[in-house]
Amino acid sequence: MVGKRLRIAVMSLAMGLWSVMAWANYSWNFPTPATPIATDTLHVHNKFMIIAMIIFFVVLGIMIFSIFNHRKDKGFKAATFTGPSTAKQVIWTLAPFALLLYIDFILMGIPAYHSVVMMEDTKNGADMVLKVTGMQWRWQYEYMDGYAKGIKFVSNLATPQDQIDNKAPKGEHYLLEVDEPVILPVNKKVRVILTSNDVIHTWWVPQFGVARDAIPGFLRETWVKIEQPGTYRGQCKELCGKGHGFMPVVVNAVSEDEFKKWADAKRAELATASAGADKTWSKEDLISHGKEVYEKNCAVCHQLDGKGVPPAFPPLAGSKVINGPIFDKDGKLIANSHLDRVLNGKNVMPAWKALLNDVDIASVVTYERNSFGNTMGDMLQPAQVKALR
Repeated sequence: MVGKRLRIAVMSLAMGLWSVMAWANYSWNFPTPATPIATDTLHVHNKFMIIAMIIFFVVLGIMIFSIFNHRKDKGFKAATFTGPSTAKQVIWTLAPFALLLYIDFILMGIPAYHSVVMMEDTKNGADMVLKVTGMQWRWQYEYMDGYAKGIKFVSNLATPQDQIDNKAPKGEHYLLEVDEPVILPVNKKVRVILTSNDVIHTWWVPQFGVARDAIPGFLRETWVKIEQPGTYRGQCKELCGKGHGFMPVVVNAVSEDEFKKWADAKRAELATASAGADKTWSKEDLISHGKEVYEKNCAVCHQLDGKGVPPAFPPLAGSKVINGPIFDKDGKLIANSHLDRVLNGKNVMPAWKALLNDVDIASVVTYERNSFGNTMGDMLQPAQVKALR
């Protein structure tokens, strides 16, 4: 019998140690704060937890003391009163009530109020403005002022499809990596304006202490002031449809000099892409580039094989729209044609003319009309797209 109990004890201890080892890499607290808001939120959280734990253990101690010292076998009898009737009973009733009011409105209320005021102070002292637009299922970023004014790009998930399909080992930042991270300078207050093109999304970076809804038709605000250089990752945390888990947020915080160098390089990159609309492209180059654009922006809905997910996301393979004409006999764009839908959107499909440049649109249209079993054989030049803007 003793041997059996010893074996059980040893097994229990081994399982306990294994559990500790298994959870050794997990944190039970907030991530390291990177902004004043996150630091303040962490302090408020810790203070509230200490107060709550003190209340818990005090109440638990009183309960245990009462259970063991006011037992029936000690001669105590249950009270028959229904309310305080003596001065002592009134004091013992009002004192805890007053203490709880003090804890709620003073000890906890004032720090909470301070945090809320700080979170909503988006305009005072702002050094720059970043507009964030959520859409199914990516983020668009636009620098509204400052040194990077006018720079605008879309940030897409960059996790390889093979990892998503369990055909390759998961990377270190699985589903938390993008092709175009946001670049922000450290120690600068950035006013962040949020909206959405379709449904409600939430722009959330845990280390910033910021989670703000992006709502269609509304402009919401928050702010960040990153205090340490580094890469900070987050994601949409509002269930927004099929691709909800595939729209991460990645912010690279750099020095002001590095930020300016990035802005100069990004402007040059955008200028080069814009200049590409003025040259004539071969069909092979259009299809090759269009495949990249499709896999980055379109495959999340229409799938890599073009079969879609009907009825929400119709198939492109064999589509009457894609296998139909784009221009009429006078050279005018046909309403509801393939190019018209790509440019101006329809239903849940966004208007890509606001997100992609002329080369990207011409390439992806050419690719779709010559892939997935579609054999239109034609091509669309970027100059034609440029003329329609």
